[in-house]
Parts: sequence; structure tokens; C-alpha cells
Amino acid sequence: MERTRTRAGAAVFLMLILGHLGNALEVPLDPKVLEELAQPPTITQQSPKDYIIDPRENIVIHCEAKGKPHPSFSWTRNGTHFDIDQDPKVTMRPRSGTLVVDISGEKAETYEGVYQCTARNKHGAAVSNNIVIRQSRSPLWSKERNEPIRVQEGEALVLHCRPPAGLPPPIIFWMDVNFQRLPQSSRVFQALNGDLYFSNVLKEDSRSDYICYARFPHTQTIQQKQPITLLVLNHGSVEERKPTFLIPSGSSSSKMVLRGQVLELECITEGLPTPEVSWSKLSGQFPDKRTSIVTFQKILRIVNVSHADAGEYRCTAHNRLASIHHTIRVTVKAAPYWITTPRNLVLAPKEKGQLICRASGTPKPTINWAMNGIPIENSPEDSNRKVEGDTIIFEEVQTGSSAVYQCNASNEYGYLLSNAFVNVLSETPRVLTPANQVYQVIRNNHALLDCSCFGSPIPKITWFKDSQSSTLEGDPYLLHENGTLEIYVAQALNSGKYICVARNTLGIAENHVYLEVKEPTRILKQPKYKVARRNMNVVFECKVKHDPTLIPIMIWLKDNGELPDDERFLVDSDSLTITDVTENDAGTYTCIMNTTLDHDSASAELTVVEAAPTPAVIYEQPDPPTDLELTDMKPRSVQLTWIPGDEHKSPIHKFVIQYTDSLHDHGHWHNLTHVPGSKTTAHLELSPYVHYTFRVLALNAVGLSDPSNPSHMYKTNPAAPDENPSGVKGFGTEHDNLMILWKPLSGLQANGPGLQYKVMWRQKDVDKNWTSVTVANVSKFMVSGTPTFTPYEVKVQAINNNGIGPDPAVVTGHSGEDLPLQAPDSVQVLVLNSTLAEVHWEPVPPKTVRGHLKGYKVYYWRERSLHKHNPHRVEQQLLSFSGNKSHGMLPGLQPYSLYLFNVRVYNGKGEGPASSNLQFETPEGVPGPPSFLRITNSNLNNLTLEWGPPNDRNGHLTGYILKYQQVNNSNELGPIEELALPANKTSVTLPNLKYSTRYKFYFNAKTGQGAGPVITEEAITIMDEVLMYQPSVDEVGGGNTRTQTSPPIAGSPPRHPFHKVHPAAPAFGNVSSSAGEDGMLISWEYWGADKHVYVEYIVKNDNTLGEEDWQKEYVNGSQAYVLKGLKEGLSYRVRVVAKGHDDQAVLHQSEELLVTVPAMPSRQADIATQGWFIGLMCAIALLILVLLIICFIKRNKGGKYPVKEKEDAHTDPEFQPMKEDDCTFGEYSDTEDHKPLKGSRTPSNGTVHRDSSDESLVDYGGGDGQFNEDGSFIGQYSGKSSIREKAEAHSPVNTTAMNSFV
Repeated sequence: MERTRTRAGAAVFLMLILGHLGNALEVPLDPKVLEELAQPPTITQQSPKDYIIDPRENIVIHCEAKGKPHPSFSWTRNGTHFDIDQDPKVTMRPRSGTLVVDISGEKAETYEGVYQCTARNKHGAAVSNNIVIRQSRSPLWSKERNEPIRVQEGEALVLHCRPPAGLPPPIIFWMDVNFQRLPQSSRVFQALNGDLYFSNVLKEDSRSDYICYARFPHTQTIQQKQPITLLVLNHGSVEERKPTFLIPSGSSSSKMVLRGQVLELECITEGLPTPEVSWSKLSGQFPDKRTSIVTFQKILRIVNVSHADAGEYRCTAHNRLASIHHTIRVTVKAAPYWITTPRNLVLAPKEKGQLICRASGTPKPTINWAMNGIPIENSPEDSNRKVEGDTIIFEEVQTGSSAVYQCNASNEYGYLLSNAFVNVLSETPRVLTPANQVYQVIRNNHALLDCSCFGSPIPKITWFKDSQSSTLEGDPYLLHENGTLEIYVAQALNSGKYICVARNTLGIAENHVYLEVKEPTRILKQPKYKVARRNMNVVFECKVKHDPTLIPIMIWLKDNGELPDDERFLVDSDSLTITDVTENDAGTYTCIMNTTLDHDSASAELTVVEAAPTPAVIYEQPDPPTDLELTDMKPRSVQLTWIPGDEHKSPIHKFVIQYTDSLHDHGHWHNLTHVPGSKTTAHLELSPYVHYTFRVLALNAVGLSDPSNPSHMYKTNPAAPDENPSGVKGFGTEHDNLMILWKPLSGLQANGPGLQYKVMWRQKDVDKNWTSVTVANVSKFMVSGTPTFTPYEVKVQAINNNGIGPDPAVVTGHSGEDLPLQAPDSVQVLVLNSTLAEVHWEPVPPKTVRGHLKGYKVYYWRERSLHKHNPHRVEQQLLSFSGNKSHGMLPGLQPYSLYLFNVRVYNGKGEGPASSNLQFETPEGVPGPPSFLRITNSNLNNLTLEWGPPNDRNGHLTGYILKYQQVNNSNELGPIEELALPANKTSVTLPNLKYSTRYKFYFNAKTGQGAGPVITEEAITIMDEVLMYQPSVDEVGGGNTRTQTSPPIAGSPPRHPFHKVHPAAPAFGNVSSSAGEDGMLISWEYWGADKHVYVEYIVKNDNTLGEEDWQKEYVNGSQAYVLKGLKEGLSYRVRVVAKGHDDQAVLHQSEELLVTVPAMPSRQADIATQGWFIGLMCAIALLILVLLIICFIKRNKGGKYPVKEKEDAHTDPEFQPMKEDDCTFGEYSDTEDHKPLKGSRTPSNGTVHRDSSDESLVDYGGGDGQFNEDGSFIGQYSGKSSIREKAEAHSPVNTTAMNSFV
């Protein structure tokens, strides 16, 4: 089975925004940045220097440029201004310098010449190359009459082509009258100039249609020469001739070629027999991959010529009569080519910079500078600019000195022109990488976090992770010059938020990005090799493990292509099933699991065989090989042969050769090598001083065979070591020693008995001679009495009884470290804002470090708040800055506070002395959230709010902001009302509120720096009480006060995250209770220190119980507890207390809570689901139905019914009962007439009015009320009630229905 794995990490594209050259940077291409920045012109597109035009088409001369403001364009022609407006045939494209020449009715040659474009704005001018416009030409052959050429057989001959001169030159080829190419050979061939050469002519060369054709590539036209007739004569025997050179003539010649072009050396000879030609270079070898010999060895061609190709080349021609030579001296010249092109500079005022223009060529090119298209010697003087040959140096550039400089490098073979601008800008840093960008990468791959930024001066980039205050430097991080942070091998712990900070002298900017490290995709169960009979089913399994956050896609391939479009192929989530296999299904099947970040794949082969007759073929593992034999025995190798065992219907894939070493590792077998199943021999490379015994195992699709019988033992002779110990290190464990450590050689590596190690050391750059000691059976050696932290060179060499190993490699190490001696000097601090400060110091001298400089540590702590509140001192904090740093940032400071700090250097041993304590003050910031907000003293239409000032004032409070709005039953928000409150108030009463309405309140404090975070609370006003809104546990985490950064927009419920508010006092809050099946749940909030917390309770109104009789339940670490065993119907006093470690002194105590334990009904079976009850109800319903039918029949018989008589007898329409004999109901008492339903409100006039829809239906009944699962109301009412019809007429409530049985 074949298995391949490929993983692709997150593809991250690195924009190289910053290009450092001195103090220079490049302007980014970000359109948002370009819109705001001034920029001199830059040529972005231009036509080639040598521009050959087609006379049949309009002439388009390109010139495009960018800049801010957008540049204007002008042209020169043959060195003078080209006035476009004076020529109606010439137009310039809008916002472009591109010229379009309409040549209809004109000759294109009229516009031939040398053109140059200039792009200009107020910051400078950029110029294009000189563009030479020439018209392509394809002239006709001059008319001629070719006489037949007669030549004696065996003689040499040249048929001249002489094509007309075209622009560009034509391509020559010879054909016959039927447009078929004439056959060429080493005897007959075409030269570089197009002539057709015959080294000797034969009788069959006679023909009348030797035609030379010229194809002009620019106009795609072909011109034809008049046919040439050749007559070969035979006047007797032909004499043989020695070779003679036709081109070039003589014994030597010379050739000049330009660097980068194609060198073609031609060697044309005549003679009989036809001479053979060969080439050589007298001064070296032909360059590989650039050399070819074409046209039947007649032409030597070298492409992309370099100076190394200069020298003497020899052409040799020989036949059986003689051999001749011709030497060609090749010289290589060069048109100018760039070594360093000048690059654009963006400098801040007072900065330095330089433009470098370096070019080479043969002869050496001349460098000329221009500014804005004018030679620099004719430009205005600038004392801050100095020209030194190929470099312009700028010192302390000034605002307004932006310009475009041109560098021209030229010699006799050509020129180069480059524009580079100097743009003087003052820009605060800005980060161009999108905010909150998420990078995803597979674990163990590289992670690249981008921080593209721009600023002038060039910003310095630093990175932080999550809430950590130390910069990210050193392993595993690498900070690139362009600001990109690279993590070599990303791990899960590297996931999180990263902060990129860009800073220059004008300001600071930051950006947040996120890294998500995903688990790699792995195929856990691979598909296996299958051998299947035709018409059987085959299943390939492919079980995969992948990161759960990535979406996997499984793909199956057959022979690296798509699966056949056949319903017999069934793809499942982790398998491929092929039903009724055929011979065409045989092949390699590959499962590929793709995610957006990586993929994994595995392959297996399917072999389809003919359906076997019964009994079925049984595939088994092969039998072990036999007859192992050792031959060709040498000191370091041996040949092993064997005879394969039975394959058992499954071919052997490979043989595995194993060995055991009876001398060093007796009884343990190790894999040595393997060979394909088609081989039965193996050449084995051996090590010295080993007693080898070999065995062979065979592997087929079923598995490995049993091992073969061992071979005879073969003992190799001892020898000197071939290698030295690896992992050599030198380091100190104390300040006066050097520990030399190495990885010892194994017995197999020792190559012989008596293995020892020669340990050598010397003080680097001091000692010339090595000090050495020979040790055995150890892997380390201690050198004592060394000076502190001194570099040493160490090496370890292996030795045995047969000699010494090779020269060991030298490793540099250091003796032990000691604590640094000196504290950093010149410690200063710069407060950047209310939460960030920058500390500077002078690095200590390297000699005083006395070890590997690890970095500097800044210890700092908040001494006190500048406000009279919160005077407590905060625990000391530490920031480490790796490497030889001279400054560092202190983030996360508390505003409006006094801080103290000191700086220490540290090495691998520890920290040095601290610098003197310095102090600094942070300015005011926005305050923290108010410590609490509660609603009290409610009336019908007003509420009173009380609050506590913020725990973190962060300055002088200037007031509070209260916002509130109504919330209806569908959680829609009404308009926001806002109220500004003075800083000295702690409560406010809101009048004119609507009763029975929920309100949401948003409250925050403010200082001179702005408003702080918001805390929220909700309350409901009703006629006789105010119900406080208690948020659910899921919503705010157990009833914590919710905070949010800003009020929501009216019309949509808030969805901002909440933050916990910790009041200063009391330590307990939000103590509440709720009844459950297991007992009474008591919950609270506690903001004090972690002490011993108890829930205490006692029966209310039991005067016989004292303070010591309170029951105590220990609940430390929790903020909720269930009190069990309370008696039903009793009321209890409950409180939560926090005690000290002695469990005696009460540190904090909550207010007492009165808890009444309800009488819990006993659990009973649901009677409605009992069978006997259902049967009884059905019988009663049937009986009632029979009675109703009888009553209906009696009424239809006519007559005056008792009910009617009673109705006629009574003028008062009071309800009367029916008698049993006439199907009427019995009389009932009306003593409870006009009594209101329990819990309902009855107006003074006796009528019943419907209350607001917000009131519960339970208020209308005296018993329990509940809703069943489908939302219908089930009411049970106790007592009898009679409501007279005269009251009923005034009431919309159907009291009869209320008292009837449903």
C-alpha cells in the first residue's frame, strides 16, 4: 500500500511595505493611505526604447504615471518640445500621458523620431526613457534573372540568397516550388546569412527550384526570390579534397558579443569526403545548460552570454585526408546593467538619507544625475544635498524639498535611466493590517502575523500577547523588518490575541489580530491492499481525525483521476464501497481528506482476479525463506542470498533483512535493509567489530512471514572509530568551572574494544595549546578553576585499541556565570498616557554582566492613588525585556496613580543590583463602573435610585450620567431619557413614571477624561409595589450586576457583554432564596477575601433560642447552598457570614433574610391517567346524555313547564333551581350573593370589571391557578358563589361558567 501525506499551512501573503535603505521607507500602495499623502510622480508604464511600429495601425506611445496630486504630462520629440495641440492627428488620453497618433491619410514615417515623456506635479517631475519610433519595413526583392548554374560533381558551391534589408531583419529559409523545405545535412546546409552551402555537390542535387524565402515577422509578410536552377555535371572521376574553411577564412578570427545576448560562432567547410566539424574551448569548458551545437555541428550557440564566456574557441574540421583548425577569439562587452537601482525615499524632516545608483558595464558606464529632468549641476543649490559619484547624500532634509531624481548610466553600447523620488513627510504611525484579523494555522507549522504599517519617521514595531506585558522576542518568535511576527512551530498555547504596537517620535498606533492553532488532519485507519474476485464487493476504509472547528471534505480518486460515474461506487463518510467489481475496477484508490488549511491522503491498490471455482482461494502470508548463504565476504560488506518460500496465491512485495549482534546486543533483532520481492540477493553494508547473524522475512498483502532460520555468524574485524561523539557542549555549573558534555558512542559505533574519549579544551583567543584528558565509560568531564564566564574551545575525540577517530569539530562554550555587578544607569521614564509608560535606561557594560545577557527586568508597583480614596499599595509587578534592550513599555497602568520602579539586568545566573527607585504619576483616565446601583422607595409613579461611587475613580469625578427607557412585554425599547447628575449625589428620585411598566436604567460615572463603563438595572412599577427585575443565571452568571460599555440603540434589546461590579462595602450582596424539591436554595454574592464562609439560620420568633443556637453550614468557595431538613410552614431567619481563619471573629455578615418554607403537597399519581377513573367519567357522560334526551322529548310535548311557571311568577329575574322530577336542578343557597371572588377587586357599585391584561387570571379565583402544557388555563375555585342576574348584566365576566364544573 502506498501512502502520501501533504500538509499545507495557512497561506499567508507578506506585503513588504517597508523597504529600509538608510532611514528610508516606501510609500504603501494602500489606497486609503495614498489618498492622504503627497507623492511626487512615478512612471508606471512606458513604451520600449526601440519601438518598431506597424504602418497599417495607429501609433500608441505609452506613458502612465502616478502621484499626489495627479501629474500632468508633456512630450519632447527629437529633443524639442512637441506641441500636441498643433497636430490634429495626435491626441493624449485623459488623466494619462499616452499619445495616440491617427495615421489614416498620413505616412507613418512622418512620425519617426525620438520621443520622451515628462510627468510633473508640484512635488517634482519624472521622465521616461528615450523612445525611438521606427516604421517596420518589408521591401520587395529586386527584379533579377537567374541564369542556370553548372558545376562539376564533387565541387563546393554556394547559392546566395541576399534578401532585401528589412526592419526588423527577415527570417530566411529555402523551399522548393511546392513549398516544401529543401532537405539539409552536414553536406548541404544554410548559413547564418541565409546562403545555402554545399561542401560538395552530387548528381542528385540537380533541380530547377532552389527558392529562397524571406519572412518579415513584424508585418507577417513573406517575400520570394526568383528560383535558381542547378545543373551538376559529370566529366569523369571525382578527386577527393582536403577540408578547407569557407567561413571564416584563415586560421584565426575574432568576434565581439554583448553581455546577455546570443553568441553564434559559425564554421563552414568544403571538402570531399564531407568534413566533420567539432568544437572546443581552449581556455575552459562550455557553460552547462546555455550551450548548444546546431546545424549539423556547424554553429556553436551560447545564450545569455556572460564575461566568463570570453576566450578562444577552436573549430576543427577533418575528413580521412586531413584535419584543419580555426581559432576564434571572443571578447565580451556589456551595455550598462544595474548593480543597485535608486529607490524612492520617504524621509521625515531633519532625517538623513541617500540615493545610490550603481551600474556596471564594459566599458565602465558614466553616471549622470538630474533633478526633475534638469541636470543636477543646473538645479538650484541645496546645502543639505551632496553628490558623490554614484551616490547623493541628504543631510537634515527640510519640508518642501521633495523632488524626483534621475540617474543615467551610459556607455557606447547603451544607457539606463531610473527615476527615484525623495518625499519629505511627517506622518504619525498607522497600522494598515485590518483590525481583528484572524489567522489560522495547523499545529507545528509556521505562523505569520502581519503588522503592515506606515509612518514617517519609520515606526518601530513591538508585539504583545493577550494581557502579557512583555514583548514577544526570542524563541519561538522572530520579528521581521517589515513588522511581521513569525512563530517557527505554532502550538496550541500560541493561540490567542496579539497586539502590534507601531511607534515613532510623532505618536503610537496599535492593532489586534488573533491566531487560531488548529489540529492537523490525520488518517487514522488507512485503506489496505485488496485482492477481490470478479462480481464481489470491496470496501476501502479511510477513518480520519481532524480539528473539530474545520469542515472536512472527503474525496476519493482512482488512478489519480475522478471515480467512474457508476452507481456501483458508493462513497460514505469514512469508506468507499465498490459492488460487483469488474476487471476495469482494478487500480490504485486514494482517499483525500481536505480542510481549508491542510489535507491528508492515503492510497491502496485493488487487484481483480477471475472468480475462482469452489473451494475459494485462500490467501495466506508467505512461507519463510530458506537456504540463507553468505558470499563475497569483505571487511565491511557481505552478499546474502536465499530461496523464497511459498507465496500462497499472494505475490511477495519485499524481503526484510534483519540482524543480531552476538557481541554487543545478543538476542535482539534489528532491521538492516529490505529489497523488492523480485530479488533473492542483498548486498549488505557492515560495521567493524560486530558478530553478525542474519535472517530474512517475506511480506505480501496478507502480512509478514515467519523469520527464516538464521545464517552462519559473520564476524567483522575491529577498526579505529569512524565517528566522534555528537552533542558536544561546554557550559558552567558554577562561576569557576566548565562542564564538557557529549553523547557517548554505542557499541556498534565503537568499531572495536577499549573505547575511550579524549577530552580537549583551551581558553579561546588566549591559549594556543590544548589541555586534554582521556576518560572512559563517562559522558561528561568537569574542568575546575576557570575564570568566570570565559569562552572556551572544546572538542571530544573517540579512541579505541585500534586507533583514534577523525579530527573532532571544535565547539565554543563558556565557563560558569556569576551575578551581574552593576545596575543600569540613566534610568528615565516617559508617561505616554494614563495606562502606558515607557522606561529608558543605559545598558550596563558587557564585562559587568558576567554571563549570557538575558535582558533587563523592570520592577514596578502602584504606591498609591492620587485621589484621597484607594490609598492602598498594590503588589509589585515585573516586566522582562529580552536581549540588550535600552527601553521598554509598561502597559496596563492604573490612571491617576503614583508608581515606583527600578531596573535590573539579569543573566543565566540571576539578577544584578537594582537601580535607584524612581517614581512617576499617571494622568487622569475614565472612571471604573459605579460600585452598585439599586432601586428603592418606590411609589405609584416614581422610583428612587441609589448608587455608590466607583471603586476605581481614576481621577476627580465630575458627575454621573443616568439614562433610562421603557421596555414593553415584547422586549422592545422605548426612547432614551438622559439625566446628568453632580458628583456629590448618591441618589435621585425619578417622578412621573408610568405604573406597571418595566424600566431599564443605564448608569455610569465620568471624569475630565470622559465617561466610564455603564452598569444597568431594571425595575417594574405597579400600583402597590415595585418588582425588581432579576436577570436569569444564564444571562448574567448567577445574578451579578450587569455592565456594558454603552446604552443600546432604542428599539432593540441590549446584547452587550456584562462585567461584574464589585462594591466596596458591604462584602455580601444580592442575598436571595427560592424553594426547590430538595430544600431552600440560598444564593448570594461575596466580594471579600477568601475566608471561611457559612450560611447560618434559626427559627423566627423562638425567644428560647440564643445566638449560640444558630445552625451553621460551611459553604466556602461557593455562592449558593441548599438548606435541607427545614420544617414545612415555618419561617426562618437566614444570614451569610465570613469568619477569619480561627473561625471565631466575624469579618463580614449579610443582612438577614426571612425565609418561609411552603407546605409541599405530597406526590400523587395523576388520577386522569388511571383506567378506572376514565371508565367512570365515560359512564357519567353517557348518563347525562340520556337525561338530556329525555328532557328534550318532554319539552317538545308542549305544556307549561314548572320552570316557566316560576319565571312567570317572579318579576325579579333571579336564577331559580330546577327540580329533579322535571329535569331541573335542585335549589341552592344564595347566602353568598355579591361576595367577590377570592383575590379579585370589586367596585363599590357591585359590578365586576376586567382588570389590565398584565394581571394574572389567578387573581379571579380563590384557589390555585396554573397553565397546562398546551397553554390552556385550569382553574379550581373553592366555596360557593351566587351572582344575581342584575349584577351579571353589568359584568362582562360569566360567573356561571366560573362556577360550573368542566
